[in-house]
Formats: sequence, C-alpha cells, structure tokens
Amino acid sequence: MKKVVLSAVLFIFCLGTIFAQDENRRPMTVDDALNMVRLRNVRMSPDGKWVFFSKSELGWGKNKRIMKHFMIPASGGEAWQYIGEAGGSSFQFSPDGKYLSFKRTVDKNSQIFIMPLSGGEAFQLTRHQNSVDSYKWSEDARRIFFSAEEPRSKKEQKEYDLGDDAVFVFEGPNGREEARWRNLWIFDLSSKEEKRLTDEKFIINEFDVSPDGKRVVFTAAPLEDDNYFHLSELYLLDLNDPKPVRLTKNKAPEGNVHWAPDGRTFVYHSPSDRDFDLTHGFLWLMNPDTGEKRKFKEPSQGGIYGLSWMPDGKSLLFSETRRTDLNLYRLDIATGKITEVTKVKGTLRALAFSKDRTRMVYSFSDFDTPPDLYVTSVGNLKPIRLTNANPWIEKELQFAKADIIHWKSKDGTEIEGVLYVPRNSQEGKKLPLIVTIHGGPPGHFANRFRAVFHIFAGLGYASLGPNIRGSDSYGDDLLWALQGDVGGGEFDDIMTGVDYLIEKGIVDSDQLGVRGWSWGGILGSWVITQTDRFKAASLGAMVGSWTAESGPGLSWDLKLHYIGGAHWINPEEWRKVSSLWYVKNVTTPTLLLHGSKDLVSTPNQAMMFFHALREIGKAPVRYINFPREPHGFREPRHQRRRDIEEIRWMQKYILGIEWKPWERKE
Repeated sequence: MKKVVLSAVLFIFCLGTIFAQDENRRPMTVDDALNMVRLRNVRMSPDGKWVFFSKSELGWGKNKRIMKHFMIPASGGEAWQYIGEAGGSSFQFSPDGKYLSFKRTVDKNSQIFIMPLSGGEAFQLTRHQNSVDSYKWSEDARRIFFSAEEPRSKKEQKEYDLGDDAVFVFEGPNGREEARWRNLWIFDLSSKEEKRLTDEKFIINEFDVSPDGKRVVFTAAPLEDDNYFHLSELYLLDLNDPKPVRLTKNKAPEGNVHWAPDGRTFVYHSPSDRDFDLTHGFLWLMNPDTGEKRKFKEPSQGGIYGLSWMPDGKSLLFSETRRTDLNLYRLDIATGKITEVTKVKGTLRALAFSKDRTRMVYSFSDFDTPPDLYVTSVGNLKPIRLTNANPWIEKELQFAKADIIHWKSKDGTEIEGVLYVPRNSQEGKKLPLIVTIHGGPPGHFANRFRAVFHIFAGLGYASLGPNIRGSDSYGDDLLWALQGDVGGGEFDDIMTGVDYLIEKGIVDSDQLGVRGWSWGGILGSWVITQTDRFKAASLGAMVGSWTAESGPGLSWDLKLHYIGGAHWINPEEWRKVSSLWYVKNVTTPTLLLHGSKDLVSTPNQAMMFFHALREIGKAPVRYINFPREPHGFREPRHQRRRDIEEIRWMQKYILGIEWKPWERKE
C-alpha cells in the first residue's frame, strides 16, 4: 500500500513541477482567482459507479457565482450536465441508488425533489408549509426525515409582512437575530404524506436515522446558539413515542452524530461530557438505551471531517488535518487505535464513499495544485482523475515556490509556517515580506492551494503564513498555549518568524507588511500597536475592543477559553488584550475592510479603530465598508474591490509604488 501511495503522490508532485518550470507563464492575478471554477456538492452513488458534483463558475455580469450540476462515471470519462437551469442544493443519492434527491425553491420555500438516476425529469416530493431545512433518507429508501422551522400563523405572517418584525433578543428561539423553533418531520414516498415527529420548543441542528428507521438521534438547543454552542444537547426519538428523550445534560457541545450499522449505539464528537473544554475533542460511543458512553482516548489532532462507519461496524473512517496535511484515518472500535489509510503530502479530502466503503471520491490539492476530483479504492490508493476544473491554469500561470519552515519562538515553542517566494526570485536578493495571519484562533495554514499567496508572489513578495499558538491541527498543547496569553505569545511567534527570515537573508527588514481576516485582522491590529516594524497593514473583520464586542459579536470563546471571566468581572484583563486601548502607538499605514452585515466581528469595531487613527493622525488610514456583506464576502465585485485595494495599499506603503490594478476584460 505504501508503495502505491508514494507513487501517486510522486506523480502529482512531478506534474506540478513540470508545469511550474515553464518560465513563460505569467503571474497570477486577482481576476484569475475569481475566474477559477470551484467544485462543490460531491456525492458518490451507493454502488460506487457514479459521481455527482457541481461546478461553481463566476457570473460576473450577475455579480454572483453560478452553480451547474454534473454526473460522471466513477471509472472516468466525460461529465455531462445532469440538472438544468432550475438547479438545486443539498444533493443526496437514495440508499437504493435509484434516485438523486435535492432541494429546490418553490413559492419562496425549499422543498425536496427527486430525479430518477436512470433519467427523466425531476419531480417534487414535499409540499411543506414552509422551507425544508436538512433531510435524510431512511435506509429502506421509503421515507425521508427532515427538519423544518415552525411557520407563522396566517395572521402573524400578514402582520410580519406589513412590518411587525421586532426581535425580542434572546427570548424564545431568538438569538441576536430572529429565529424559529425547528422540529422533525417524516415524508412517506408511497403515500406522499408527511407527519410531524416532534413538537418541541427547541432548535434541531443535526440528526441521524437508525438503520431500521425506527429511531432518530439528534442535537438540539433551546435557542439560536451561535454564541452559546454549549447549550446543544443530544436527544433520542422513538417513532412510537412522540416525546424525545434527552440523553445529555452538560455544558459541552455534541455533534457529528452517526448511528452504528447495528443500530444499538451511535458515535458523536465532543470536547467533554461535562464542559466546553478548549480541545480538539474526542469521539464518543453511546448506547442510548442504557446511557452508557465510551470515550475514545486518542484525541483529535485537528478538525475531523466526513465521519463514516464501515459496514461491519468495527471501525470508523474520518479525514483529519495533522500539521499541514489532510489525510484519511481509520479508528478501530475494539482497541480505539487510529491508523493512517492515506499518507500524502498535501490535502486529500475524502468527500464521499460507496455504500460498502470500498471506493471513495476525494479532492486533492497542494501548494501549487488547485483542487480536482479523483476516485480510488479505499485501501489501495490508485487514483482515477475525474476532473480538470481549470485547465488554463496549467497552461498560463506561474506559481510561487512554497515550503514548510520551522523556527523557535521567544519562549522556545517550535512554530511551523508556510513560506511562499516568487518562482523567479534570485538567490541572495532580499524580498519584501507580507505576513498573513489566519482566522480562528483555531485555524491553520495547510499544504493546499491558496490563490492569494501566488498573487502576491507574482508582484514580487514573499509571504509567510505562521501556524502560531492557538492554531489547530497540532494537538492540544499548541491550542492551549493561547489561554491567558492573547496578544503575547502569538505576537512573539510572528515576530520571531519574521526575524528568522531576515536572518536567513530571505526578506528585507525594511519592507514588511501584515494582513489578516477575522482573528487575523484582530491579531494584526494588536501587532501594529506593539511594533512599528511593519510598513503597511490590512485588517479585515477586526475587533479592537473586546468589551464593546461582548454581545454584538461572536465573542463567547474569548471569555470561555482565552481570558477567563466576563468583562464586568475581569475588566482589566479585557482591556489589556484590546488593541483599541493602544491605538495611539500605531504608526503603520492601515487599511480597514469590513462587511456591513458582519455578525461575527461587527463593523463598528473597524469604525472605532478608524476614527481613533484618523483623529490621532500619526499614520495614514482608510476604512472601506462593504454593503450587504457578512463575515465571509459573497459578491464577486466586492471580493475584487477588497483584494485590489489591499494590494494597492501594500504596494504604496511597502514599495512606494502607485500601483495600477489589472483591467478586467469581462
């Protein structure tokens, strides 16, 4: 097995090297990144013979991305458009492989449709009073279970439409915004009738149906829990009893629930069975009849994706990031031992399996390889390439050279990061450097394709992406290292990384920039209050005052994990880690970027920081607010404006260039 795996990886590596060696290729631009086709909604038929996927393509004229949906033989060949312009979402194969199901909007509500795999037109199944949320097939393919929000009465809806839409914050199901109770329903395919399963005042988040179709395990919370994840609990519903049984009562968030093939137990993921501990978490096995649960002692080293049972119930498959690589792993139920199924350098994301788990479809990406889809047997990696989503990239673009580097922080902690340099850079010539700080805090830079680093390399910059303390995918020790040390050790991690590159003669100490989004913008704002070494800063979705963000934004983790105690109990500590209190120190020219509808890091944070810098007048500052945009931007024209203005800022204040952006041809 190892020999085959290494051969496949060597082939992909050599392919990327051949493409990269052609010096006639041009540098990557912001428009190239926008134009790239992205692959989504990947599913494999139960028999492993077919793969369904979607292509997200740029619709510049409509200022949005357009999704098209395809089917392709798992053995390779030509893909064809399987669903027309009406489109859909939430695609699933029925367990018997006869249908593809999906959601489509009808009269402003999402309903479930199915399409025969043998061909024909899609037809509507559900006609629920309001939108279907998530759904799952029963194993016998005769019923579909779904969750849905409780509708308003006709009178309530009429008044709501006329403007009676006041939100009673944190009352009933409401969080910071309006929410509705969400319950379970069942739809019978033969009778075409639906039946309510639960009628509770809670919000169901995720669920799984037992193999015999008689029970449902689900997580639910008493209100919209975007700021209170720990309120979510596990419940069991027997279809013969309308009252669900609560299985947990704690302050730990449970999720990723999956019934075992024998229907006697189920697996889930949680940091603890008591509290919302700061940890990568553990897999747990519970018998819902006895309440007995078992914690698998090997913890997650990074985030777990695609948890899936083997048919014999003796093991579980899952994808996990470890350091900078993502691979597939197997957990043995009897021993609790975790073993590698794949061992590639890069990001191998298992996306779907055949019903017998002998075949899988996955995406592969690394530093200079954009993602594409492959099919292979699970136990023996022999990839069949299904897609070539962006063939023009291989023909036209020159990518940066990328490597993983290590250095020691101020306290001796080993830090790992990714370093990108222009491919045509001359040895011995010092480069301008842009430090990019990841979001999170639990985030990381991985061995996968990230267009922004190649764009900056094309402009002559080196880029450093440091996996500083607080990063995930390195085990709990590095995750815990941020506790009680916000702004301290992570600042040292960054600056020692910069000094390491300066000492190696790679970068110019007088040409440094820093950028980041979310936690990256937050920490970036802290960095420029603590040092004047950076010539330019770009701060996206930042927070400067944690006290002012307590409530308006998604700041539960700061008091729970990183500071300790609420701001009215521990006000000095909250002030000490807020960059706004040190804003008078800033001499770095600063660009602020924020979406007006951001509920994670609220836009007034950028406004406060901008106002202070503007009033103090020690450094140039610009604030660009983007209408309609949430935490992650959605509109292509806003994405382009954001990226262009960031580059313009860096060019002006790091290199002293009045940079002229690329002209978009479309």
